[in-house]
Amino acid sequence: MSRRAPTQFPFGHLTADAGASADPVLVEIVQGSLASVEMEVETAIGRTSRSPMIRDAHDFRAGIHDRLLRKLTGRSYSALVHPVARDFPIEEMREGDVFFHNDVYRSEGGIGHLPDLCVTVPVFAGPDGARRVVAFVQAFGHHDDIGGAVPGSMPSHATSVFEEGLMVPPIRLWDAGVPNRAALAIMTRNSRMPDSLAADLDAECSACLMGARRLGELFDRYGVATVESCFDAIITRTTETYRREILAKIPVGTWVWEDYAEHDGVDDPRLHAQRITLTRTAADDPGGERLVLDFDGTSPQAKGPINHCGDYSDGVFLKKWLAPILRNLADTPERMAELDVNEGVVPLIEMRFPEPGTLLTPVFPAPTNARTFVILRLLGVLAGVVAKAVDGRMPADQETIRYTGVYGEDRDGRPYLMREVLGGGSGGRYYADGEDTIHVVPDSRNLPTEFTEARFPFRVESLSLAVDSGGAGQFRGGLGYEKHVRMLEDAHFMSIADRSILACWGVRGGRAGKPFQVTIDPGGPAEREIDALADAEPVKAGEVIRIRTTGGGGWGDPLERSPELVVRDVRWHKVSPEAALADYGVVLTGALEGDSLSYDEAATRAERDSRPAPDEAFFDRGPGYARLADGAPHAEVDLLRRVRDEGLSS
Repeated sequence: MSRRAPTQFPFGHLTADAGASADPVLVEIVQGSLASVEMEVETAIGRTSRSPMIRDAHDFRAGIHDRLLRKLTGRSYSALVHPVARDFPIEEMREGDVFFHNDVYRSEGGIGHLPDLCVTVPVFAGPDGARRVVAFVQAFGHHDDIGGAVPGSMPSHATSVFEEGLMVPPIRLWDAGVPNRAALAIMTRNSRMPDSLAADLDAECSACLMGARRLGELFDRYGVATVESCFDAIITRTTETYRREILAKIPVGTWVWEDYAEHDGVDDPRLHAQRITLTRTAADDPGGERLVLDFDGTSPQAKGPINHCGDYSDGVFLKKWLAPILRNLADTPERMAELDVNEGVVPLIEMRFPEPGTLLTPVFPAPTNARTFVILRLLGVLAGVVAKAVDGRMPADQETIRYTGVYGEDRDGRPYLMREVLGGGSGGRYYADGEDTIHVVPDSRNLPTEFTEARFPFRVESLSLAVDSGGAGQFRGGLGYEKHVRMLEDAHFMSIADRSILACWGVRGGRAGKPFQVTIDPGGPAEREIDALADAEPVKAGEVIRIRTTGGGGWGDPLERSPELVVRDVRWHKVSPEAALADYGVVLTGALEGDSLSYDEAATRAERDSRPAPDEAFFDRGPGYARLADGAPHAEVDLLRRVRDEGLSS
């Protein structure tokens, strides 16, 4: 039986009329000011931090929350203020305070693994002598090292969170403007990269304090009551927009789908299920018009570090994490880009969690450092179950984050650590191909070659698109990266990646993309393929590391793709000539050289007509699924039908 996790911070409003009386012009001014402050905080962090992960890869986020802990800005996800307010009463906070935490199990679901460090600063406003907390500015990001069993604090074979690094529950890191030097010393002493960590924390604290001053100026200019009314209006508008433009696209009913992580780093590869039963309620439902996401059927908690603590504070972090997927139901791509995801989506989503002891409800001290295997997969599970409800008008799958890197000593004997978050191709859509090499974290990027070659003992010999990695379809999946790195000194390679067996799925006749793959010394005498979960694979000086990231799944039958587009893709080296025939049934003529490449229309038609009818499954998971499913070509939930059509309760 599913349960809902309780929260001591229920959704509410600041004003009696939920912002209905706010001046609409002023609402736009306040919303623009919030976005500007958020961007200024992120810019300051990016310019003053030191670690490659924060400064160059931009794997961090800022967020602004009101005094009810509601997220106001919608450009990206952020952590939660809930754990800070739980442990430090708001009325006891002082100007200049900076709070810090990274403890996964004390974060109310807002922190997924220990390298994600979170800084929170309260904003004060009001008349002298009566100033009070009116909002919060927060930043959190992935840092290079916070201790633990391996460099980078992400041991792929961890069986306990105690192997993953230093755990810090919410603490007051700065007290009324005075830094807690003892706490900072403890944190940096536990890091293999103390200087980078110290600089990053200084950058994040200073940027959030600056953001708090900027927000304070907004309250001083317009008054606390007026600005808070605008906050309510911003949240309410999001709720009504999603109800009108998004929920209306999903018919009333119940559907179920699941997808899988393939490996937990400890046990042999197998299917670790994440299941969503989606119910879209009617307007006259006693609980109101909403989406109910029931995770019952999710696999038991893993021995290894792929667990994610989702069942805290009523799943409020998970609601905002998953909600961007729903934007794909917007009328146009342009409208999709305009839709913010702030606290306004929370009343429209109800989450029901299994009892403790599953991948989404792990019990302390279960390890969590590779929790991306679960929370990224859940994005795809939601996309898939909604696709069943709307005849496939959702994107195919994507896997756009994994951690790879090398560590060792440089030529001068100094230790180094290089971590990189490489993206992958996004899924094809019902109106367009997927995008190439995207990153799930907005504004994040691969590390610049010039920087890495100057700082680390290796040479980037090539960085390109991985040919044929995008799943075939009427609309092709986006391509992943192919990167070749030649080591100049002996080193160790590390990887925290999924989708090396189970590919990104295609939908509505589209085919799965190509999986993740790492090969060391390709074509050489010591050629070997490396497991996607690796902590310390030795690499000799002179050997090349070839990394190929995932391609997105395809959308629609590839035999319905325009042959002209297939020819174009071959010209652009996105699809090979062999795949043009094998995957798309296009018979090419001419040659790439001399720009004579074309296709034989009659032969292409005959080739396509000779192909067998497509499989009855609505989803294609690629050949890796059969390997882990005892030869089954697809899962029972891959067939297109509602739960109530299967004889189950709706």
